[in-house]
Amino acid sequence: MNIFKKTNLLMVSALLTATLVACGEDENGIDPNATTEAEDDYKYVGQAVGNFKAEEWYPGGALGTTENTTASCYEDETEAIANADLLNAFKRGEMLFEHDFTETSTASFGGLGPAYVRSSCIHCHPGYGHGKRVDSYQADQRGNGYLLVVYHPADGVNSDDGPYISEVTGMPQTKAVSPFLPPIDESGIHLSWLPITEMESGLPLQFPDGERYELIYPELSIDIDAFNTDPKPSNLAFRLESTIGLYGTGLLDAIPEDSLKAQYQREAPYVELNPAFWDKAANDWASGAWYTLADGTKRIKRFTYAMTRASLQDGAGANAMWNIPNVSRSDRHFLYTTTAWATAMSKNPDVIAAIKKDPTSPYYHDGTDEGITEAVKTLLDPKTDQFNNPYHNFQPEMTDNNFWQYMVWHRGLAVPRARDLNDATVQHGKQVFNEIGCATCHRPRWQTGSDDYWAPAPILTNNLTLPRYPNQVIYPYTDMLQHRLYMKNGIHGSWCRTTPLWGRGLSLLNTGAEDRLHDCRARNEIEAIMWHAYSKKSDAYASTERFFYLPKKDRDAVVKFLRSI
Repeated sequence: MNIFKKTNLLMVSALLTATLVACGEDENGIDPNATTEAEDDYKYVGQAVGNFKAEEWYPGGALGTTENTTASCYEDETEAIANADLLNAFKRGEMLFEHDFTETSTASFGGLGPAYVRSSCIHCHPGYGHGKRVDSYQADQRGNGYLLVVYHPADGVNSDDGPYISEVTGMPQTKAVSPFLPPIDESGIHLSWLPITEMESGLPLQFPDGERYELIYPELSIDIDAFNTDPKPSNLAFRLESTIGLYGTGLLDAIPEDSLKAQYQREAPYVELNPAFWDKAANDWASGAWYTLADGTKRIKRFTYAMTRASLQDGAGANAMWNIPNVSRSDRHFLYTTTAWATAMSKNPDVIAAIKKDPTSPYYHDGTDEGITEAVKTLLDPKTDQFNNPYHNFQPEMTDNNFWQYMVWHRGLAVPRARDLNDATVQHGKQVFNEIGCATCHRPRWQTGSDDYWAPAPILTNNLTLPRYPNQVIYPYTDMLQHRLYMKNGIHGSWCRTTPLWGRGLSLLNTGAEDRLHDCRARNEIEAIMWHAYSKKSDAYASTERFFYLPKKDRDAVVKFLRSI
């Protein structure tokens, strides 16, 4: 649990907390900005206090929690990293996460493009946490963790549901290396934030005691002319999805499938579960719950908002290192592009002319317009095996060892220790949180299994290992299931995995922002909670309605609890 860091933090924490309490408490004595503990409070850490068990101080368990609760805690390695002597690999993986990839092959950071989403991972994960809300879409803006979602609406208008378009990638790219044009030109992306003037459910935008809250939502559109594809798409709808925090994902990967199944069975009698994942009549998995990993192994999906991935090593992190900067590796020997974009670039006279002036370009071929056109089309098309093609013999741009180091880092990020559990207000907040039903979906406690993780070929064939988290009691505050909230301009696909709440109270300290929900529409906890009651169809409406009618003291206690876990 990185206990060696504890002593150096005590005095700083005590001084900072004293300043915050003196300047920031509201009329109920609750400081909404407090993120550290007074030295006197530290003596309670690791002890059972009030309605908290001793283990709840360590939400990542003994192997997955860091004692650090300062502005760097999201970056800490787990105890499992030290136990497996993987610290050097972890630090190297951290470099891969933080550095910008470049077009030229230099050191470990070459291979950017030809089209890409971001030039580095940390662009989307400021301070290793959740992305932040922005007012305009610019991929180069640090902290903008947004991924564009472009799809054909199911109802032909503005439904949350419908298939992704094929003209751009599932994570649409707005950047490209010269001489290519980005699949989507950012100048044609229009983002605005609009206020909710009334709740569809009928709840007022003011609590019964008179305190008001505000809700905003994104309106996103993209000009058809902004698509540099052939053909250009039509009948479009748009949504935003933000990145999530990275810490603790290795622990979620270690939750056994039989525990996931038991959770589905526990909730199935009371709520509607995604029928693509759960066969209610059979009380068992539906076919859509299974994901086929790279070697043919089938596992139950658990990662991403839409729960599209089953293993961290073949999931969000492993995919991002390939499809965000478009850096190839031995198990991903093709580009993350589309045929429509490759076709458009092969027909663009400016692209052909620029390549014709550069005989060193891999797209030059024989130097004729016809030869360059064919090379561009062939090499940019994702259907082409980039390592075995008639125009150029590409080599993997990321080594197997670098990919392993990156996954050691990703699987090795610790969860920060809980704070202020000895505080009577925090204890009351936990009680209210449970009483109104929030813990039904934000399930507090899980236990990992033996953690026989799945590993892809670059790791397995090289006899490399990753940190493991066997038999850990953890407190992520998620049921690992999908639910529907029916928000205005909601999430694509309607169904969204319950977001883990652990460590989120330290977001502002670590990332400079504390925006919440899948598209950062909620600027604080109150807004995040009340979005759960925008519609009476929401799976969380009943619990949120109870929250709405709580006295202010109880609402504030819930918020302080959420900031402490």
